[in-house]
Amino acid sequence: MGKIRIALVDDHHLFRVGLEQILSTIDDFEIVFQASNGQEFIDLYVKNKIDVVLLDISMPELNGMEVTEMLRKQGNDDLKIIILSMHAEDKFILHLMEIGANGYLLKDTDPDEVELAIRKVYDEGIYFTEYVGRLLLNKAMVQSRKQPFNYKVDLSFRELEVIELICKGYTAPEIGSKLNLSPRTVDGHRTRVMEKLNVKNTAQLVAHAITNKLIST
Repeated sequence: MGKIRIALVDDHHLFRVGLEQILSTIDDFEIVFQASNGQEFIDLYVKNKIDVVLLDISMPELNGMEVTEMLRKQGNDDLKIIILSMHAEDKFILHLMEIGANGYLLKDTDPDEVELAIRKVYDEGIYFTEYVGRLLLNKAMVQSRKQPFNYKVDLSFRELEVIELICKGYTAPEIGSKLNLSPRTVDGHRTRVMEKLNVKNTAQLVAHAITNKLIST
């Protein structure tokens, strides 16, 4: 198994250096580059292959929101984006998850949880804390009252089982173990479900499933 290639983007040099020192001690993590603002990140990203970016919100020359939106509009859906910010306001969290962030952490998050979040978004495409999960659920419940789900979308019982376990945060191997399926088969179900629901990534799949009551909550 290869290393998870990571970029760190923050306008505070000491924070970046400290985070790099922590993450560099993990054997299968590789810090490919650092950037001090959004534009510098974009310039480096086109020249370097990375899997995950830890991205601050408040930065000069393209902030974290602008970078996230730009990347998703350009079709860079394979890049996993974790927002690592001091902003705890609901509006920031919800907006960033809606425009394509794969995870949202506060800067005072324990290093072990940062490691977990990186692994989760790399393997499964999404990571959110219990608090962020509640925010998404509350927003989805409000939206579901305004926009009922089109039940003409044909989802099999097995696909609904996979959706529910994805929303609960299980990995493909864990879902496979529970349903007696191979991880590859689980990934196949997820891909077909995303095509049927017209969503681009696992984060959108989870939000759609909650909004349209495809899972029990």
